[in-house]
Amino acid sequence: MRILRNIAAIVGCILMLASCDDDVSYAELLNKEDLAVNNFLADQIVYLDIPADTVFEVGPDAPYYRLDEDGQLYMQVLNAGTPGNKVRDKERIYFRFTRWALEAYKDGKLPQGTGNNLSLSPMYFLYGNSNSLYLYGSGIQTPLEFLPIDCKVNLVVKSTVGMQEDQTSVIPYLYQLTYQRPM
Repeated sequence: MRILRNIAAIVGCILMLASCDDDVSYAELLNKEDLAVNNFLADQIVYLDIPADTVFEVGPDAPYYRLDEDGQLYMQVLNAGTPGNKVRDKERIYFRFTRWALEAYKDGKLPQGTGNNLSLSPMYFLYGNSNSLYLYGSGIQTPLEFLPIDCKVNLVVKSTVGMQEDQTSVIPYLYQLTYQRPM
């Protein structure tokens, strides 16, 4: 029992020392994230409300729509998909994405993007499932609340609604997403 207490004390000291080395607080990281997102959106047309009829403007010059009151998600619709092709609760949806870190957005240019390839690294979520929300964040699924499965969108995602790894690093991303059902 004494050994376990000593190990716990050592681990606690290591964690405390590691946290003392952090130069930036979580609040400062969130402020930095807000600046990166605002910097990107300053070069875009942004609507603060979703159209009442949910008929979005479409295309590469379409505006970004704020999807939530907290400003965590902004969506640009590139392809509105097939009307009536709505997602069902707990349905398996595959998604392909390319993403760009918005902290590196400068002079109207995005950095090199990263993403997945459905044939090499298929990724999917179960729509509305809490495990999927935890792993990929709620942001990735949100466009399907408004659009059919075969849509294509650009989505600004702040870390709090992003993938698990992005939540811990507090990095906002611009995603280009397409969705599909299993074949």
